[in-house]
Amino acid sequence: MSENASTGLNHQTREQQLLFWGCFIALVTTAFGFIARMFLISTWQKEFGLDPAESGRLAGIGIWPFAVSIIGFSLFIDRIGYKTAMVLAFLGHMTWAVMGVGAYLLSQQGQTDTAYSLLYWGSLVLGLANGTVEAFINPVVATMFSREKTKWLNILHAGWPGGLVVAGVLTIFLDFLPWGAKVGMLAVPALIYFFMLIPLKFPIQEREAAGVSYREMLAEFGVLGAAVVGFLVTLQLMDFFQGVEAVSTKTPDGTLVLAGWAKAMFIAIGVAIVLAFGIYTRSLGRPLMFFLILIMMPLATTEIGTDGWITTIMEGVAEGKFHPGWILVYTSAIMMVLRFFAGPIVHALSPLGLLAVSSLLAIVGLLSLSNAVGAMIFVAATLYGFGKTFFWPTMLGVVSEQTPKGGALTLNAISGIGMLAVGTLGFPYIGALQAEQQIRALEESEVARRIPGLIVDGKLQAVTDKVIYEIISYTIVDQEKLREIVQQAARKDPQLNAEKVLAELDAVIQRSNQAALGRMAMFPGIMLAGYLILILYFRAQGGYRAQVLVGHEAEDEKFVGGVEGAVEA
Repeated sequence: MSENASTGLNHQTREQQLLFWGCFIALVTTAFGFIARMFLISTWQKEFGLDPAESGRLAGIGIWPFAVSIIGFSLFIDRIGYKTAMVLAFLGHMTWAVMGVGAYLLSQQGQTDTAYSLLYWGSLVLGLANGTVEAFINPVVATMFSREKTKWLNILHAGWPGGLVVAGVLTIFLDFLPWGAKVGMLAVPALIYFFMLIPLKFPIQEREAAGVSYREMLAEFGVLGAAVVGFLVTLQLMDFFQGVEAVSTKTPDGTLVLAGWAKAMFIAIGVAIVLAFGIYTRSLGRPLMFFLILIMMPLATTEIGTDGWITTIMEGVAEGKFHPGWILVYTSAIMMVLRFFAGPIVHALSPLGLLAVSSLLAIVGLLSLSNAVGAMIFVAATLYGFGKTFFWPTMLGVVSEQTPKGGALTLNAISGIGMLAVGTLGFPYIGALQAEQQIRALEESEVARRIPGLIVDGKLQAVTDKVIYEIISYTIVDQEKLREIVQQAARKDPQLNAEKVLAELDAVIQRSNQAALGRMAMFPGIMLAGYLILILYFRAQGGYRAQVLVGHEAEDEKFVGGVEGAVEA
């Protein structure tokens, strides 16, 4: 911990110190849940027979519910209190630990369908618990350190990458343990933060103390923000109920697809969210807030989406030389250290300048990672790590300075939208990018070209078209078709070893995933364009100037901080 951090806490009561570090460990717990699932995606992919986009869906179910709970609790957390939210988060974390371990035990008994259901629904519970943690820790710490919110929220949220490092190292060194034990590790920090926080008194909600009305708070977000939430919620509901017989119809080949009336119902729910918000607030919301919301979606995909996929993607590159999880652990360690010292860095570059520079570093880092080998992998990862470190905290710093009447809602809502976007769109889309790259690699492979009937007119024949959320169309390598074509060729040519060829083709597929990282550079590219627009906008307004309720002014060149918000997981 930095000297400034320890000095600041020395001026607080023992109860406040316990409250701060209890919140810190609660955030560490969310990181435990996130990294354990991300490290295990490839294991689950093989164990349950998932394609890349379906694996992305499983990854996403642990992410998007975060948005539901963080936004939902932000609307009424002052009614139920922070401690109640903490208890609910703890119960959610323990439920996930039990369901995850139970899924492993059932899978070992051959009950894979039931095991996958437990894993899927347990991941949803975990996502809700993680969002609940974020809903209470941010306003608690902001209230305790009301004169140094930026600094202390940054220190608090060093707990996220710190948790990734600790849990990641444990997972790697305990690689011999069954995956059920790795999932169950989350119970340890969960029990610690619960017993630290349960006897303590939590502060009064900051918005109430400032005298900002509930309607004013919602008006900052407005109809424009609600429209984004409504759109993403509609997509997620449509996918969530995909395949459920009660709301589906069967195609001629027996596949369950969402019924037309069900689609209309889910669209109506999204529209109702927007109308209700508009009727109550009678406000479109701040246009600047809407623009920041749009940028937040590729930001979350760049940081959380890439972090979630990078271990699986780099497996083909590691090839036994190192555990692919080390890349995520390494970049998380960079984040942890830099976030403790965020103030001086933001002070030197300004928030928007730092966000633009970070976007550029992330672009270069991802492009470099897409073809790096050996030690250069970690050089490229360093660039990516520096780039992603300040995205979330500095973005939320801009939100807090420009929409102060929104209080915890605007901070939590933009974080929630980011997580909802990466869970509903980001993870599956990154999976689809990988599937596309796998097909391209096979089409260019000499091994595949030697198999009669596998490549025709330069196109791979062992493919299947799929759709997610009714809007993401993608094509995957169909393993059954691939095996069938190879085995058919082997029957005609006795010198052809089908199993050896299939192993070689699988190696081509695994190595191809790395190239998908270059495609992901489009996300920080979009962000860079957005931040340059904002820099020009504020320059035309005479410079960045924070909108404040009471007590201080902040100009761009003097702005220090950025609040780290919601995970990130």
